[in-house]
Amino acid sequence: MQIILASNNQHKIDELSVILSSFGLPISLISQKTWFKGNPPEIEETGSTLEENALLKAKALHAMTSLPVIADDTGLEVYALDNAPGVISARYAGEHGNDGANRSKLLQELHGISERSARFRTVLHFLNDETSISVDGICEGYISKIEKGDNGFGYDPLFIPDGSSMTFAEMDSVTKHSMSHRARACHALGKTLAAYVKGKS
Repeated sequence: MQIILASNNQHKIDELSVILSSFGLPISLISQKTWFKGNPPEIEETGSTLEENALLKAKALHAMTSLPVIADDTGLEVYALDNAPGVISARYAGEHGNDGANRSKLLQELHGISERSARFRTVLHFLNDETSISVDGICEGYISKIEKGDNGFGYDPLFIPDGSSMTFAEMDSVTKHSMSHRARACHALGKTLAAYVKGKS
């Protein structure tokens, strides 16, 4: 079964492929960029929650391709900021995808605040003609007072997961993926899809 992943991020595709293959699922993932031959559609994320955005993207791509789709949305939720930036994590400072500006704004908002607990949350949504499945993965931690590390992307230089003294950006990819929110969501989806495939067979 070929599934379109609603992403152009090859790292996401590789990570999800490895995890899903561990469940013995007869599937292969293809990025939307590859499917649309380098010209993927722009799907506006207008949902008010991570769940709504993941479902919105899954429905849009499924309607365009008629293929099964996996879509995701991820947010950083800082408890002292009423779970902001949350669903607007990628555009927290105004411009979508400006990671440096987003981190700077977060540090500014937390200036003088000692309670810096936070969590990363990823929602994955699988959709085909027969079923609609939503799962999430959560990684608890806290926000560093300074940026540390050169790996990763987004808020990785600021997020320190519980049980570690390093930010995600200080970790190698193997270490990060052993505990990350996305990996946990991938494992949850793998278990659910394996049960779904077994039920159909």
